[in-house]
Amino acid sequence: MGTKREPTARQMRLAVELRRLREAAGLSSREAAALLDVNSVQISQIEAGTSGVSEQRLRRMAANYACADGEFIDGLAAMATDRTQGWWEEYRGVLPAAYQDLAELDHHARFRNDVTVIHVPGLFQTEAYARALFAYMNPEFPDSEVGLRVEHRMRRRVVIEGPDPIPYETVIHEAALRISVAGRAATRAQLTCILGMSEADHITVRVIPFALADFAGAGSTLVHLGGVVPQLDTVVRDAPHGTAFVDSDAQLEHFRKLFRRVKEAALPPQQSRDLIHQLAKEL
Repeated sequence: MGTKREPTARQMRLAVELRRLREAAGLSSREAAALLDVNSVQISQIEAGTSGVSEQRLRRMAANYACADGEFIDGLAAMATDRTQGWWEEYRGVLPAAYQDLAELDHHARFRNDVTVIHVPGLFQTEAYARALFAYMNPEFPDSEVGLRVEHRMRRRVVIEGPDPIPYETVIHEAALRISVAGRAATRAQLTCILGMSEADHITVRVIPFALADFAGAGSTLVHLGGVVPQLDTVVRDAPHGTAFVDSDAQLEHFRKLFRRVKEAALPPQQSRDLIHQLAKEL
């Protein structure tokens, strides 16, 4: 018998939201199951992300939980019924699950906001930059393993370069632009790449300059992915042992405020482009 595939981050988000709705209604798993005329084990499996849920059953659950937010319920229904098998599935079982989770979240996002301090944002990275980064961080990897990660990263750029790009705002610290990850020529090419991509109407780039006297947000690195409604937004952060997906209301609001604060501290888009252009000329 084959091993059952672990639920994706998006599937787990649906499961978590259904559990939150039940708990907010003050119902136990057994009580919720009785209202649906199902076994309580089924409720537990749905809330663990190990069992799917039909749109009809999901809407009945929302009604039983007295949730009257129609847009939110529609968003959950879309998550429950979407059967997209995207390009990222080619890497399942080959790369860590977080790679597929991030690509899937990108695919379904309504917008994306990034803040980076040490490295250029992944969606902007050139192949040479990404290869040097992966090789340095994983010196034991053979070239083929590094190549898979680079290939996956390049394909993720479809969300801002493909036929239906999403709005993308990023704030980059000057440190990330100055650090030479793969040599002078590659760094110049990387800066030129950012300048070229920033010309797109749906892409906005801002830079935090070293000259900013009171920036204490060096630990502000984050990715904010917009859901169909704000309650279904997701923030992605690097954790000591992998990738952390943040989705509680309080944490999401905290990171929304943090992004606004960092964005307000950054240079306006044209001044940011001028700074990047100057850095490229210096190389």
